[in-house]
Amino acid sequence: MKKLFLLVFSICFITPVLSQTDKRLKNIDKELNKILEATNAAGFAVAVVEGDKIVYAKGFGYRDVENKIPADANTLFAIGSSTKAFTSAVLGQLRADDKLSFNDSPRKHIPELEFFNDNMNNNIIIKDLMSHRTGLPRHDYSWYLFPTNDRASLMKRVKHQEPFTGIRQQWYYNNFMFLAQGVIAEKITGKSWEDNIRERFIKPLGMSRSNVTIDEMKTASNTAYGYETKKDNSNSKMDYYDIAAMAPAGSINSSVNDMSRWLVTWINKGKFNDEVIIPETYVNEAMSSQMIIGANLPTKETPDVHFSNYGYGWFMASYKGHYRVEHGGNIDGFSANAAFYPSDSLGIVVLANQNGSRVPSLVRNTIADRMLEVNQTDWTQRFIDDLEKAKKAQAEAEDKITSTKVENTKPSHIKEEYTGVYSHPGYGEFNISAERDSLFANFKLIKMWLKHEHYDVFEPFQVEETGIDTSDTGPLRFKFIMSNNGDISGIEAPIEPALSDPIIFERTPNTIDISAEDLHKYIGKYELQPGFVLEITVKDGKIFAQATGQGKNEIFAKQEDHFFLKVVEAQLVFSKDENGVVNMLTLHQGGAKIPAKKIE
Repeated sequence: MKKLFLLVFSICFITPVLSQTDKRLKNIDKELNKILEATNAAGFAVAVVEGDKIVYAKGFGYRDVENKIPADANTLFAIGSSTKAFTSAVLGQLRADDKLSFNDSPRKHIPELEFFNDNMNNNIIIKDLMSHRTGLPRHDYSWYLFPTNDRASLMKRVKHQEPFTGIRQQWYYNNFMFLAQGVIAEKITGKSWEDNIRERFIKPLGMSRSNVTIDEMKTASNTAYGYETKKDNSNSKMDYYDIAAMAPAGSINSSVNDMSRWLVTWINKGKFNDEVIIPETYVNEAMSSQMIIGANLPTKETPDVHFSNYGYGWFMASYKGHYRVEHGGNIDGFSANAAFYPSDSLGIVVLANQNGSRVPSLVRNTIADRMLEVNQTDWTQRFIDDLEKAKKAQAEAEDKITSTKVENTKPSHIKEEYTGVYSHPGYGEFNISAERDSLFANFKLIKMWLKHEHYDVFEPFQVEETGIDTSDTGPLRFKFIMSNNGDISGIEAPIEPALSDPIIFERTPNTIDISAEDLHKYIGKYELQPGFVLEITVKDGKIFAQATGQGKNEIFAKQEDHFFLKVVEAQLVFSKDENGVVNMLTLHQGGAKIPAKKIE
């Protein structure tokens, strides 16, 4: 009977009160369409709740640009880091059940978890994870470029991730610590994070459209595609990003109608339909200041938007004299914001399918001004003005930039000597390959072309289906480093900006070991042209090539029958007859392929 009641209540709840009945939202559609136009976003949806009712819910633009399918209030979007409040709330429930204390060491519940040093191991508590105050920077490339579905292996990387400051000394956003919260809940409940979210929030709140994985997103109906707005203002579809094991930090997919239920729960001190979903003591604590982010002093432009603190999965600020609790979210092709004003019983959720979008905050602020009945700021015009200022500043900066590129330099080694597997225990491993005349960095989900800048420094550009866009240059560079014996030993990559030193990935060459016995089958003289031969010899388990009138050079096995030279850009590929006997080789050099028969 209780389930039937919840179902009936669910049907009633998702029927919004028309905006025309609320004078505060008169002509709001016109304002929101202006935002859509100004930002060139593919689409978005927004819902406004007051008390326990939806007073406005609507979609704008398209969930599918190519097929012109409109977005609506039930369209699914990825909400990204707006997921974090869900993850921390699970711990709030467990604390109410005396399953943990926020003053516990996380290692009490995850014994295998280790931090970078003993001070962190001994002094970090769960509350530090929840409020971004461990002293760790983001280290986001560790999970973004090196994804895995194995949470245990991802947690092991934390030991090798360097802090940039002391515990509780400075706020700094960190996704790994929300992963840790999800794992703590898994250890205590014996259930996956995904099942905890489904059973504790999605089902009891009747969020029937919501899910927690990309696989569910792909098979669901009425889902949005993610888009990136290009410099020419066109929208290019982006692949869904599978956040995999990092799910507790941002993998929920939802609609604004579903997310309205989440906001109603917070507005009503943790209750939904008179049922306690989140303990009230936790609600009050989670939306109060646990760590100062920064002063965020009033400015001339925003004199009534100030202070910036963090609770548990929520940001706090003062907005025009009203206490605001909110959290945004960004993941490939999607941007989100869930916000509520507890003293005003007001909630606003905005979900957009535009990458790195300003739409959620613009829509939220525009509607908040109306609903709170405060002085209205033209946030759309402010965005347009800020955009023009940014373009002008960028153009001026580009005019003043003095290139640090050193002209007329070349790499210190041939391309084959840069190939191999590069690894770091706090991140993962990737492979660098030589293809035609270029080097490529091959990660699990993406491939990057390495454009030579100078010496052993290369600039990475992502390879996409449409090609390689080299116009979007950035600060990231890969610098190859050498060992004392002159071999390429690794790569320096400044991929964690909070640290003064780059992350170093150590190289394992792409070579294979061939026994001395097997090497002997290649021994002989191979005629490249009359009077010019290439002699292959073996000594002390090593194999060498020597051309007529030239020095002897060691060659290295890339795979069976396939060798390369380090001194020049050249490869030797041996061939066999029908009996498996090596009878010729082909020299690959400078784009040419020169066959040579074995004459001795």
